[in-house]
Amino acid sequence: MDEHDRLAERFTEHRSHLRAVAYRMLGSLSEADDALQEAWLRASRAEVGQVRNLAGWLTTVVARVCLNMLRSREQRGEEPLDAQADPLLGPASGGDPEQEAVMADSVGVALLVVLDTLTPAERLAFVLHDLFAMPFEEIAPMLERSPAATRQLASRARRRVRRPAPVPAVDLARRREVVAAFLAATRGQDFQALITLLHPDVVLRADKAVIPTPEAVAIHGAESVAKSAMAAMERAQFTGLALIDGALGLVMAPRGRLRVVLVFTVTDGLIAGIEVVAEPDHLQRLDLAVLD
Repeated sequence: MDEHDRLAERFTEHRSHLRAVAYRMLGSLSEADDALQEAWLRASRAEVGQVRNLAGWLTTVVARVCLNMLRSREQRGEEPLDAQADPLLGPASGGDPEQEAVMADSVGVALLVVLDTLTPAERLAFVLHDLFAMPFEEIAPMLERSPAATRQLASRARRRVRRPAPVPAVDLARRREVVAAFLAATRGQDFQALITLLHPDVVLRADKAVIPTPEAVAIHGAESVAKSAMAAMERAQFTGLALIDGALGLVMAPRGRLRVVLVFTVTDGLIAGIEVVAEPDHLQRLDLAVLD
């Protein structure tokens, strides 16, 4: 077996880890696979015989490719091709929506959404250090910064990713249980479970970009709101819990790109109100954070 074959074998061995790094960096499964392909091309042209930690070296190669992709995306103001689709369901073509949904759920939809608000440098520092335990001394050269400056980037990103909740932990836990049950019932198409979670006089208000309709809509009553939730089952596969302006809610984010949020009002253990927001300008003004 020559050096190229050994490298190919080791690359395959570490592919799962490398793909996980790329996915958290890019928020798109197809882009992550593109990054791995580019990383392999770079690695196959390099002299790696003297590399002691090949796994770490390959991680660095993938991270540099992802950083370049993020910077290019930022400069051009573009979204990944597989995010340019139906604003709620994505993707238009290519990729596997079911596989993407499973991947997003395992990582955390809210985490992907908040990571997308970071600068490329912040995202790299946070992902590699906080999620994959890479030392700042190894991350710093990728960003052409000192380890101390890289640490500050990760710290700034961490504050944005996990903001403290303004409500008591006990109240937050109770609301979280209710909203998580709502999401599970929606995904499972369990109409009766939804009914038991909703106040009889619950009101769902949706802006005009949600459906879309010429005007905002309001749906009254547990049965009507439950039917509306059931219709959103496919979207629920790309949905996760998050703090939205300090309130508990759900974020819908196909390919890691925020498309819709639902903010819940929970009273006496029942959902009394749901605000659904899809207007892009409104979404950009929201303060999102990941739940611990």
